[in-house]
Amino acid sequence: MLRAYHQQIRDEVLSIAAFDELEREHISETLRWIDSGTELCRVEKPATPPQHLVSYFVGIDAGHVLLVDHRKAELWLPPGGHVEPGEHPRDTVLREAREELGIDAEFWSPRPLLLSQAQTRGDHDRHVDVSFWYVLRISRAALLQPDWSEFHSVRWFAFDEVPHERSDPHMPRFLRKLGTKLAPPGPRRSA
Repeated sequence: MLRAYHQQIRDEVLSIAAFDELEREHISETLRWIDSGTELCRVEKPATPPQHLVSYFVGIDAGHVLLVDHRKAELWLPPGGHVEPGEHPRDTVLREAREELGIDAEFWSPRPLLLSQAQTRGDHDRHVDVSFWYVLRISRAALLQPDWSEFHSVRWFAFDEVPHERSDPHMPRFLRKLGTKLAPPGPRRSA
């Protein structure tokens, strides 16, 4: 029988409707990983265990996404961070939004939009991040208080201007999936 925490994480994974075959694979692999009973959260920096949970949050406002130029990753990424042992990934978003941007999170949806798995870059401390991608409503006029020890820059990008060549490899898929959720419904047919 799964521990209560593993069941919570399993339920969060199952709340995600897969967008494509790759996400179906990531969901399936993640469920097997959870069901193995292994440690799900990082317990020792930088990479113990070598696969662990991360919560991203992507701020959206009027066709724009908020990304941070992350010092360590050297990529434009959504803000977020490692899920602490026993912490729900949604609570990670609440904590990280305050710590990294000085804001209170307003979820666009209480459920993550995407689940991804990615091998981190670099020659040492490589590990696999299993990332929940949550969406937040953040006004582009909001006064942010970034944690400059973590970021070179914080910037809003139009959906079609995100620098994919220097971002998370799953960012294009995230934006396509988000676009399907934000698209206005088709024209109504008259009866």
